[in-house]
Amino acid sequence: MKTLKPNEQRSKNAIMLIWIVLTVEIIACISNYFQVDLLQSVLNGEFISDSNADSNDTRQQLIAILFLIVYITSAVTFIQWFRRAYFNLHTLVKGLSNSEGWAAGAWFVPIVSLFKPYQIMSEMSEKTKNLISKNDLTSEPFETTSNTIGVWWALFIINNIAGQISYRLPTDTVEEMILSTNVDIYSILIQIPLAIFTVKVIKEHSKLEALLISLPMEEEL
Repeated sequence: MKTLKPNEQRSKNAIMLIWIVLTVEIIACISNYFQVDLLQSVLNGEFISDSNADSNDTRQQLIAILFLIVYITSAVTFIQWFRRAYFNLHTLVKGLSNSEGWAAGAWFVPIVSLFKPYQIMSEMSEKTKNLISKNDLTSEPFETTSNTIGVWWALFIINNIAGQISYRLPTDTVEEMILSTNVDIYSILIQIPLAIFTVKVIKEHSKLEALLISLPMEEEL
């Protein structure tokens, strides 16, 4: 017989990596500020030594590599939690709208990745709350709402758009490099609330998921 698989550690891993990514992003933001200051000096005709220019480039490259590593790791830990949560719901509810595999695969399919993960997260939240209410597992009000998930996904889409804009900006001249770097700096205004809402979605769903352990498998809603 199927049983619910533990998912608490996966949620903790995902949350920890989200905060690490945000920390690296803030460090990158500070580094970008110094780069803009350096580029502005170049634009003003001030002398910049080769050592200063090389130090800036090395710092930017190291931070970019660090960010790539922690970002990929964060994405993996989040998807592991997300897929396990959907697997656990499959063991309790028949006829969900997607297979468990889509909880991982949907993130990598063009176009589909813009809406399918949101649909799955919304379904997980709705079905889980229905199960809890039907079986009187708690008297506390539900904290995660469709609005919370909607804001989380809207921030995710906006952040992706901002990333695409930043990636496609030309950097052939000093002026273009300043503009591109400033865009990266301002993008933190999106990434901070995105991190907060992502952590909120994970924490609140994990609380609900923990209440489902006592339920029989494959209950029909």
